[in-house]
Amino acid sequence: MTVNVFELEALRGLNGLETLRALLAAGRPPPIGETLGFILTEVDEGRAVFAGTPGPHAYNPLGVIHGGYAATLLDSACGCAAHSALGAEQAYTTLELKVAYHRAMTSDTGPVRAEAKLLSIGKRVAFAEGRLTDAQGRLYASATSTLLVFERKQ
Repeated sequence: MTVNVFELEALRGLNGLETLRALLAAGRPPPIGETLGFILTEVDEGRAVFAGTPGPHAYNPLGVIHGGYAATLLDSACGCAAHSALGAEQAYTTLELKVAYHRAMTSDTGPVRAEAKLLSIGKRVAFAEGRLTDAQGRLYASATSTLLVFERKQ
């Protein structure tokens, strides 16, 4: 039987950074990461990195990687950058994600990395930005994110 690390009682009471480090140590991607083939690879306070390899599973009808693949990696990285700064009693959700696409990806692109940093965080709102690059550092997409911070229901 597979244990879903997102339901473990052991995560209760941990702040955002502790939660993300526990998930990283567990070596399991979130369910969306399993579906699209990406994982959290690094996390520090105010910073998160996701990595994946785009392939035919994410193609659109035009024969290139769907823009939603880049948006999902960037949303995940920006969200976790904000999550890393939250207290144990806080949660967040994305209010707005603006993605700029700089070049198309295909299955030949190889591994990509979505790195995001927290720009600022207040009692109710956080702001983050991220970049999606390949192994050579070429920019494929960039994003800015506005996130709602709220009290977690216990």
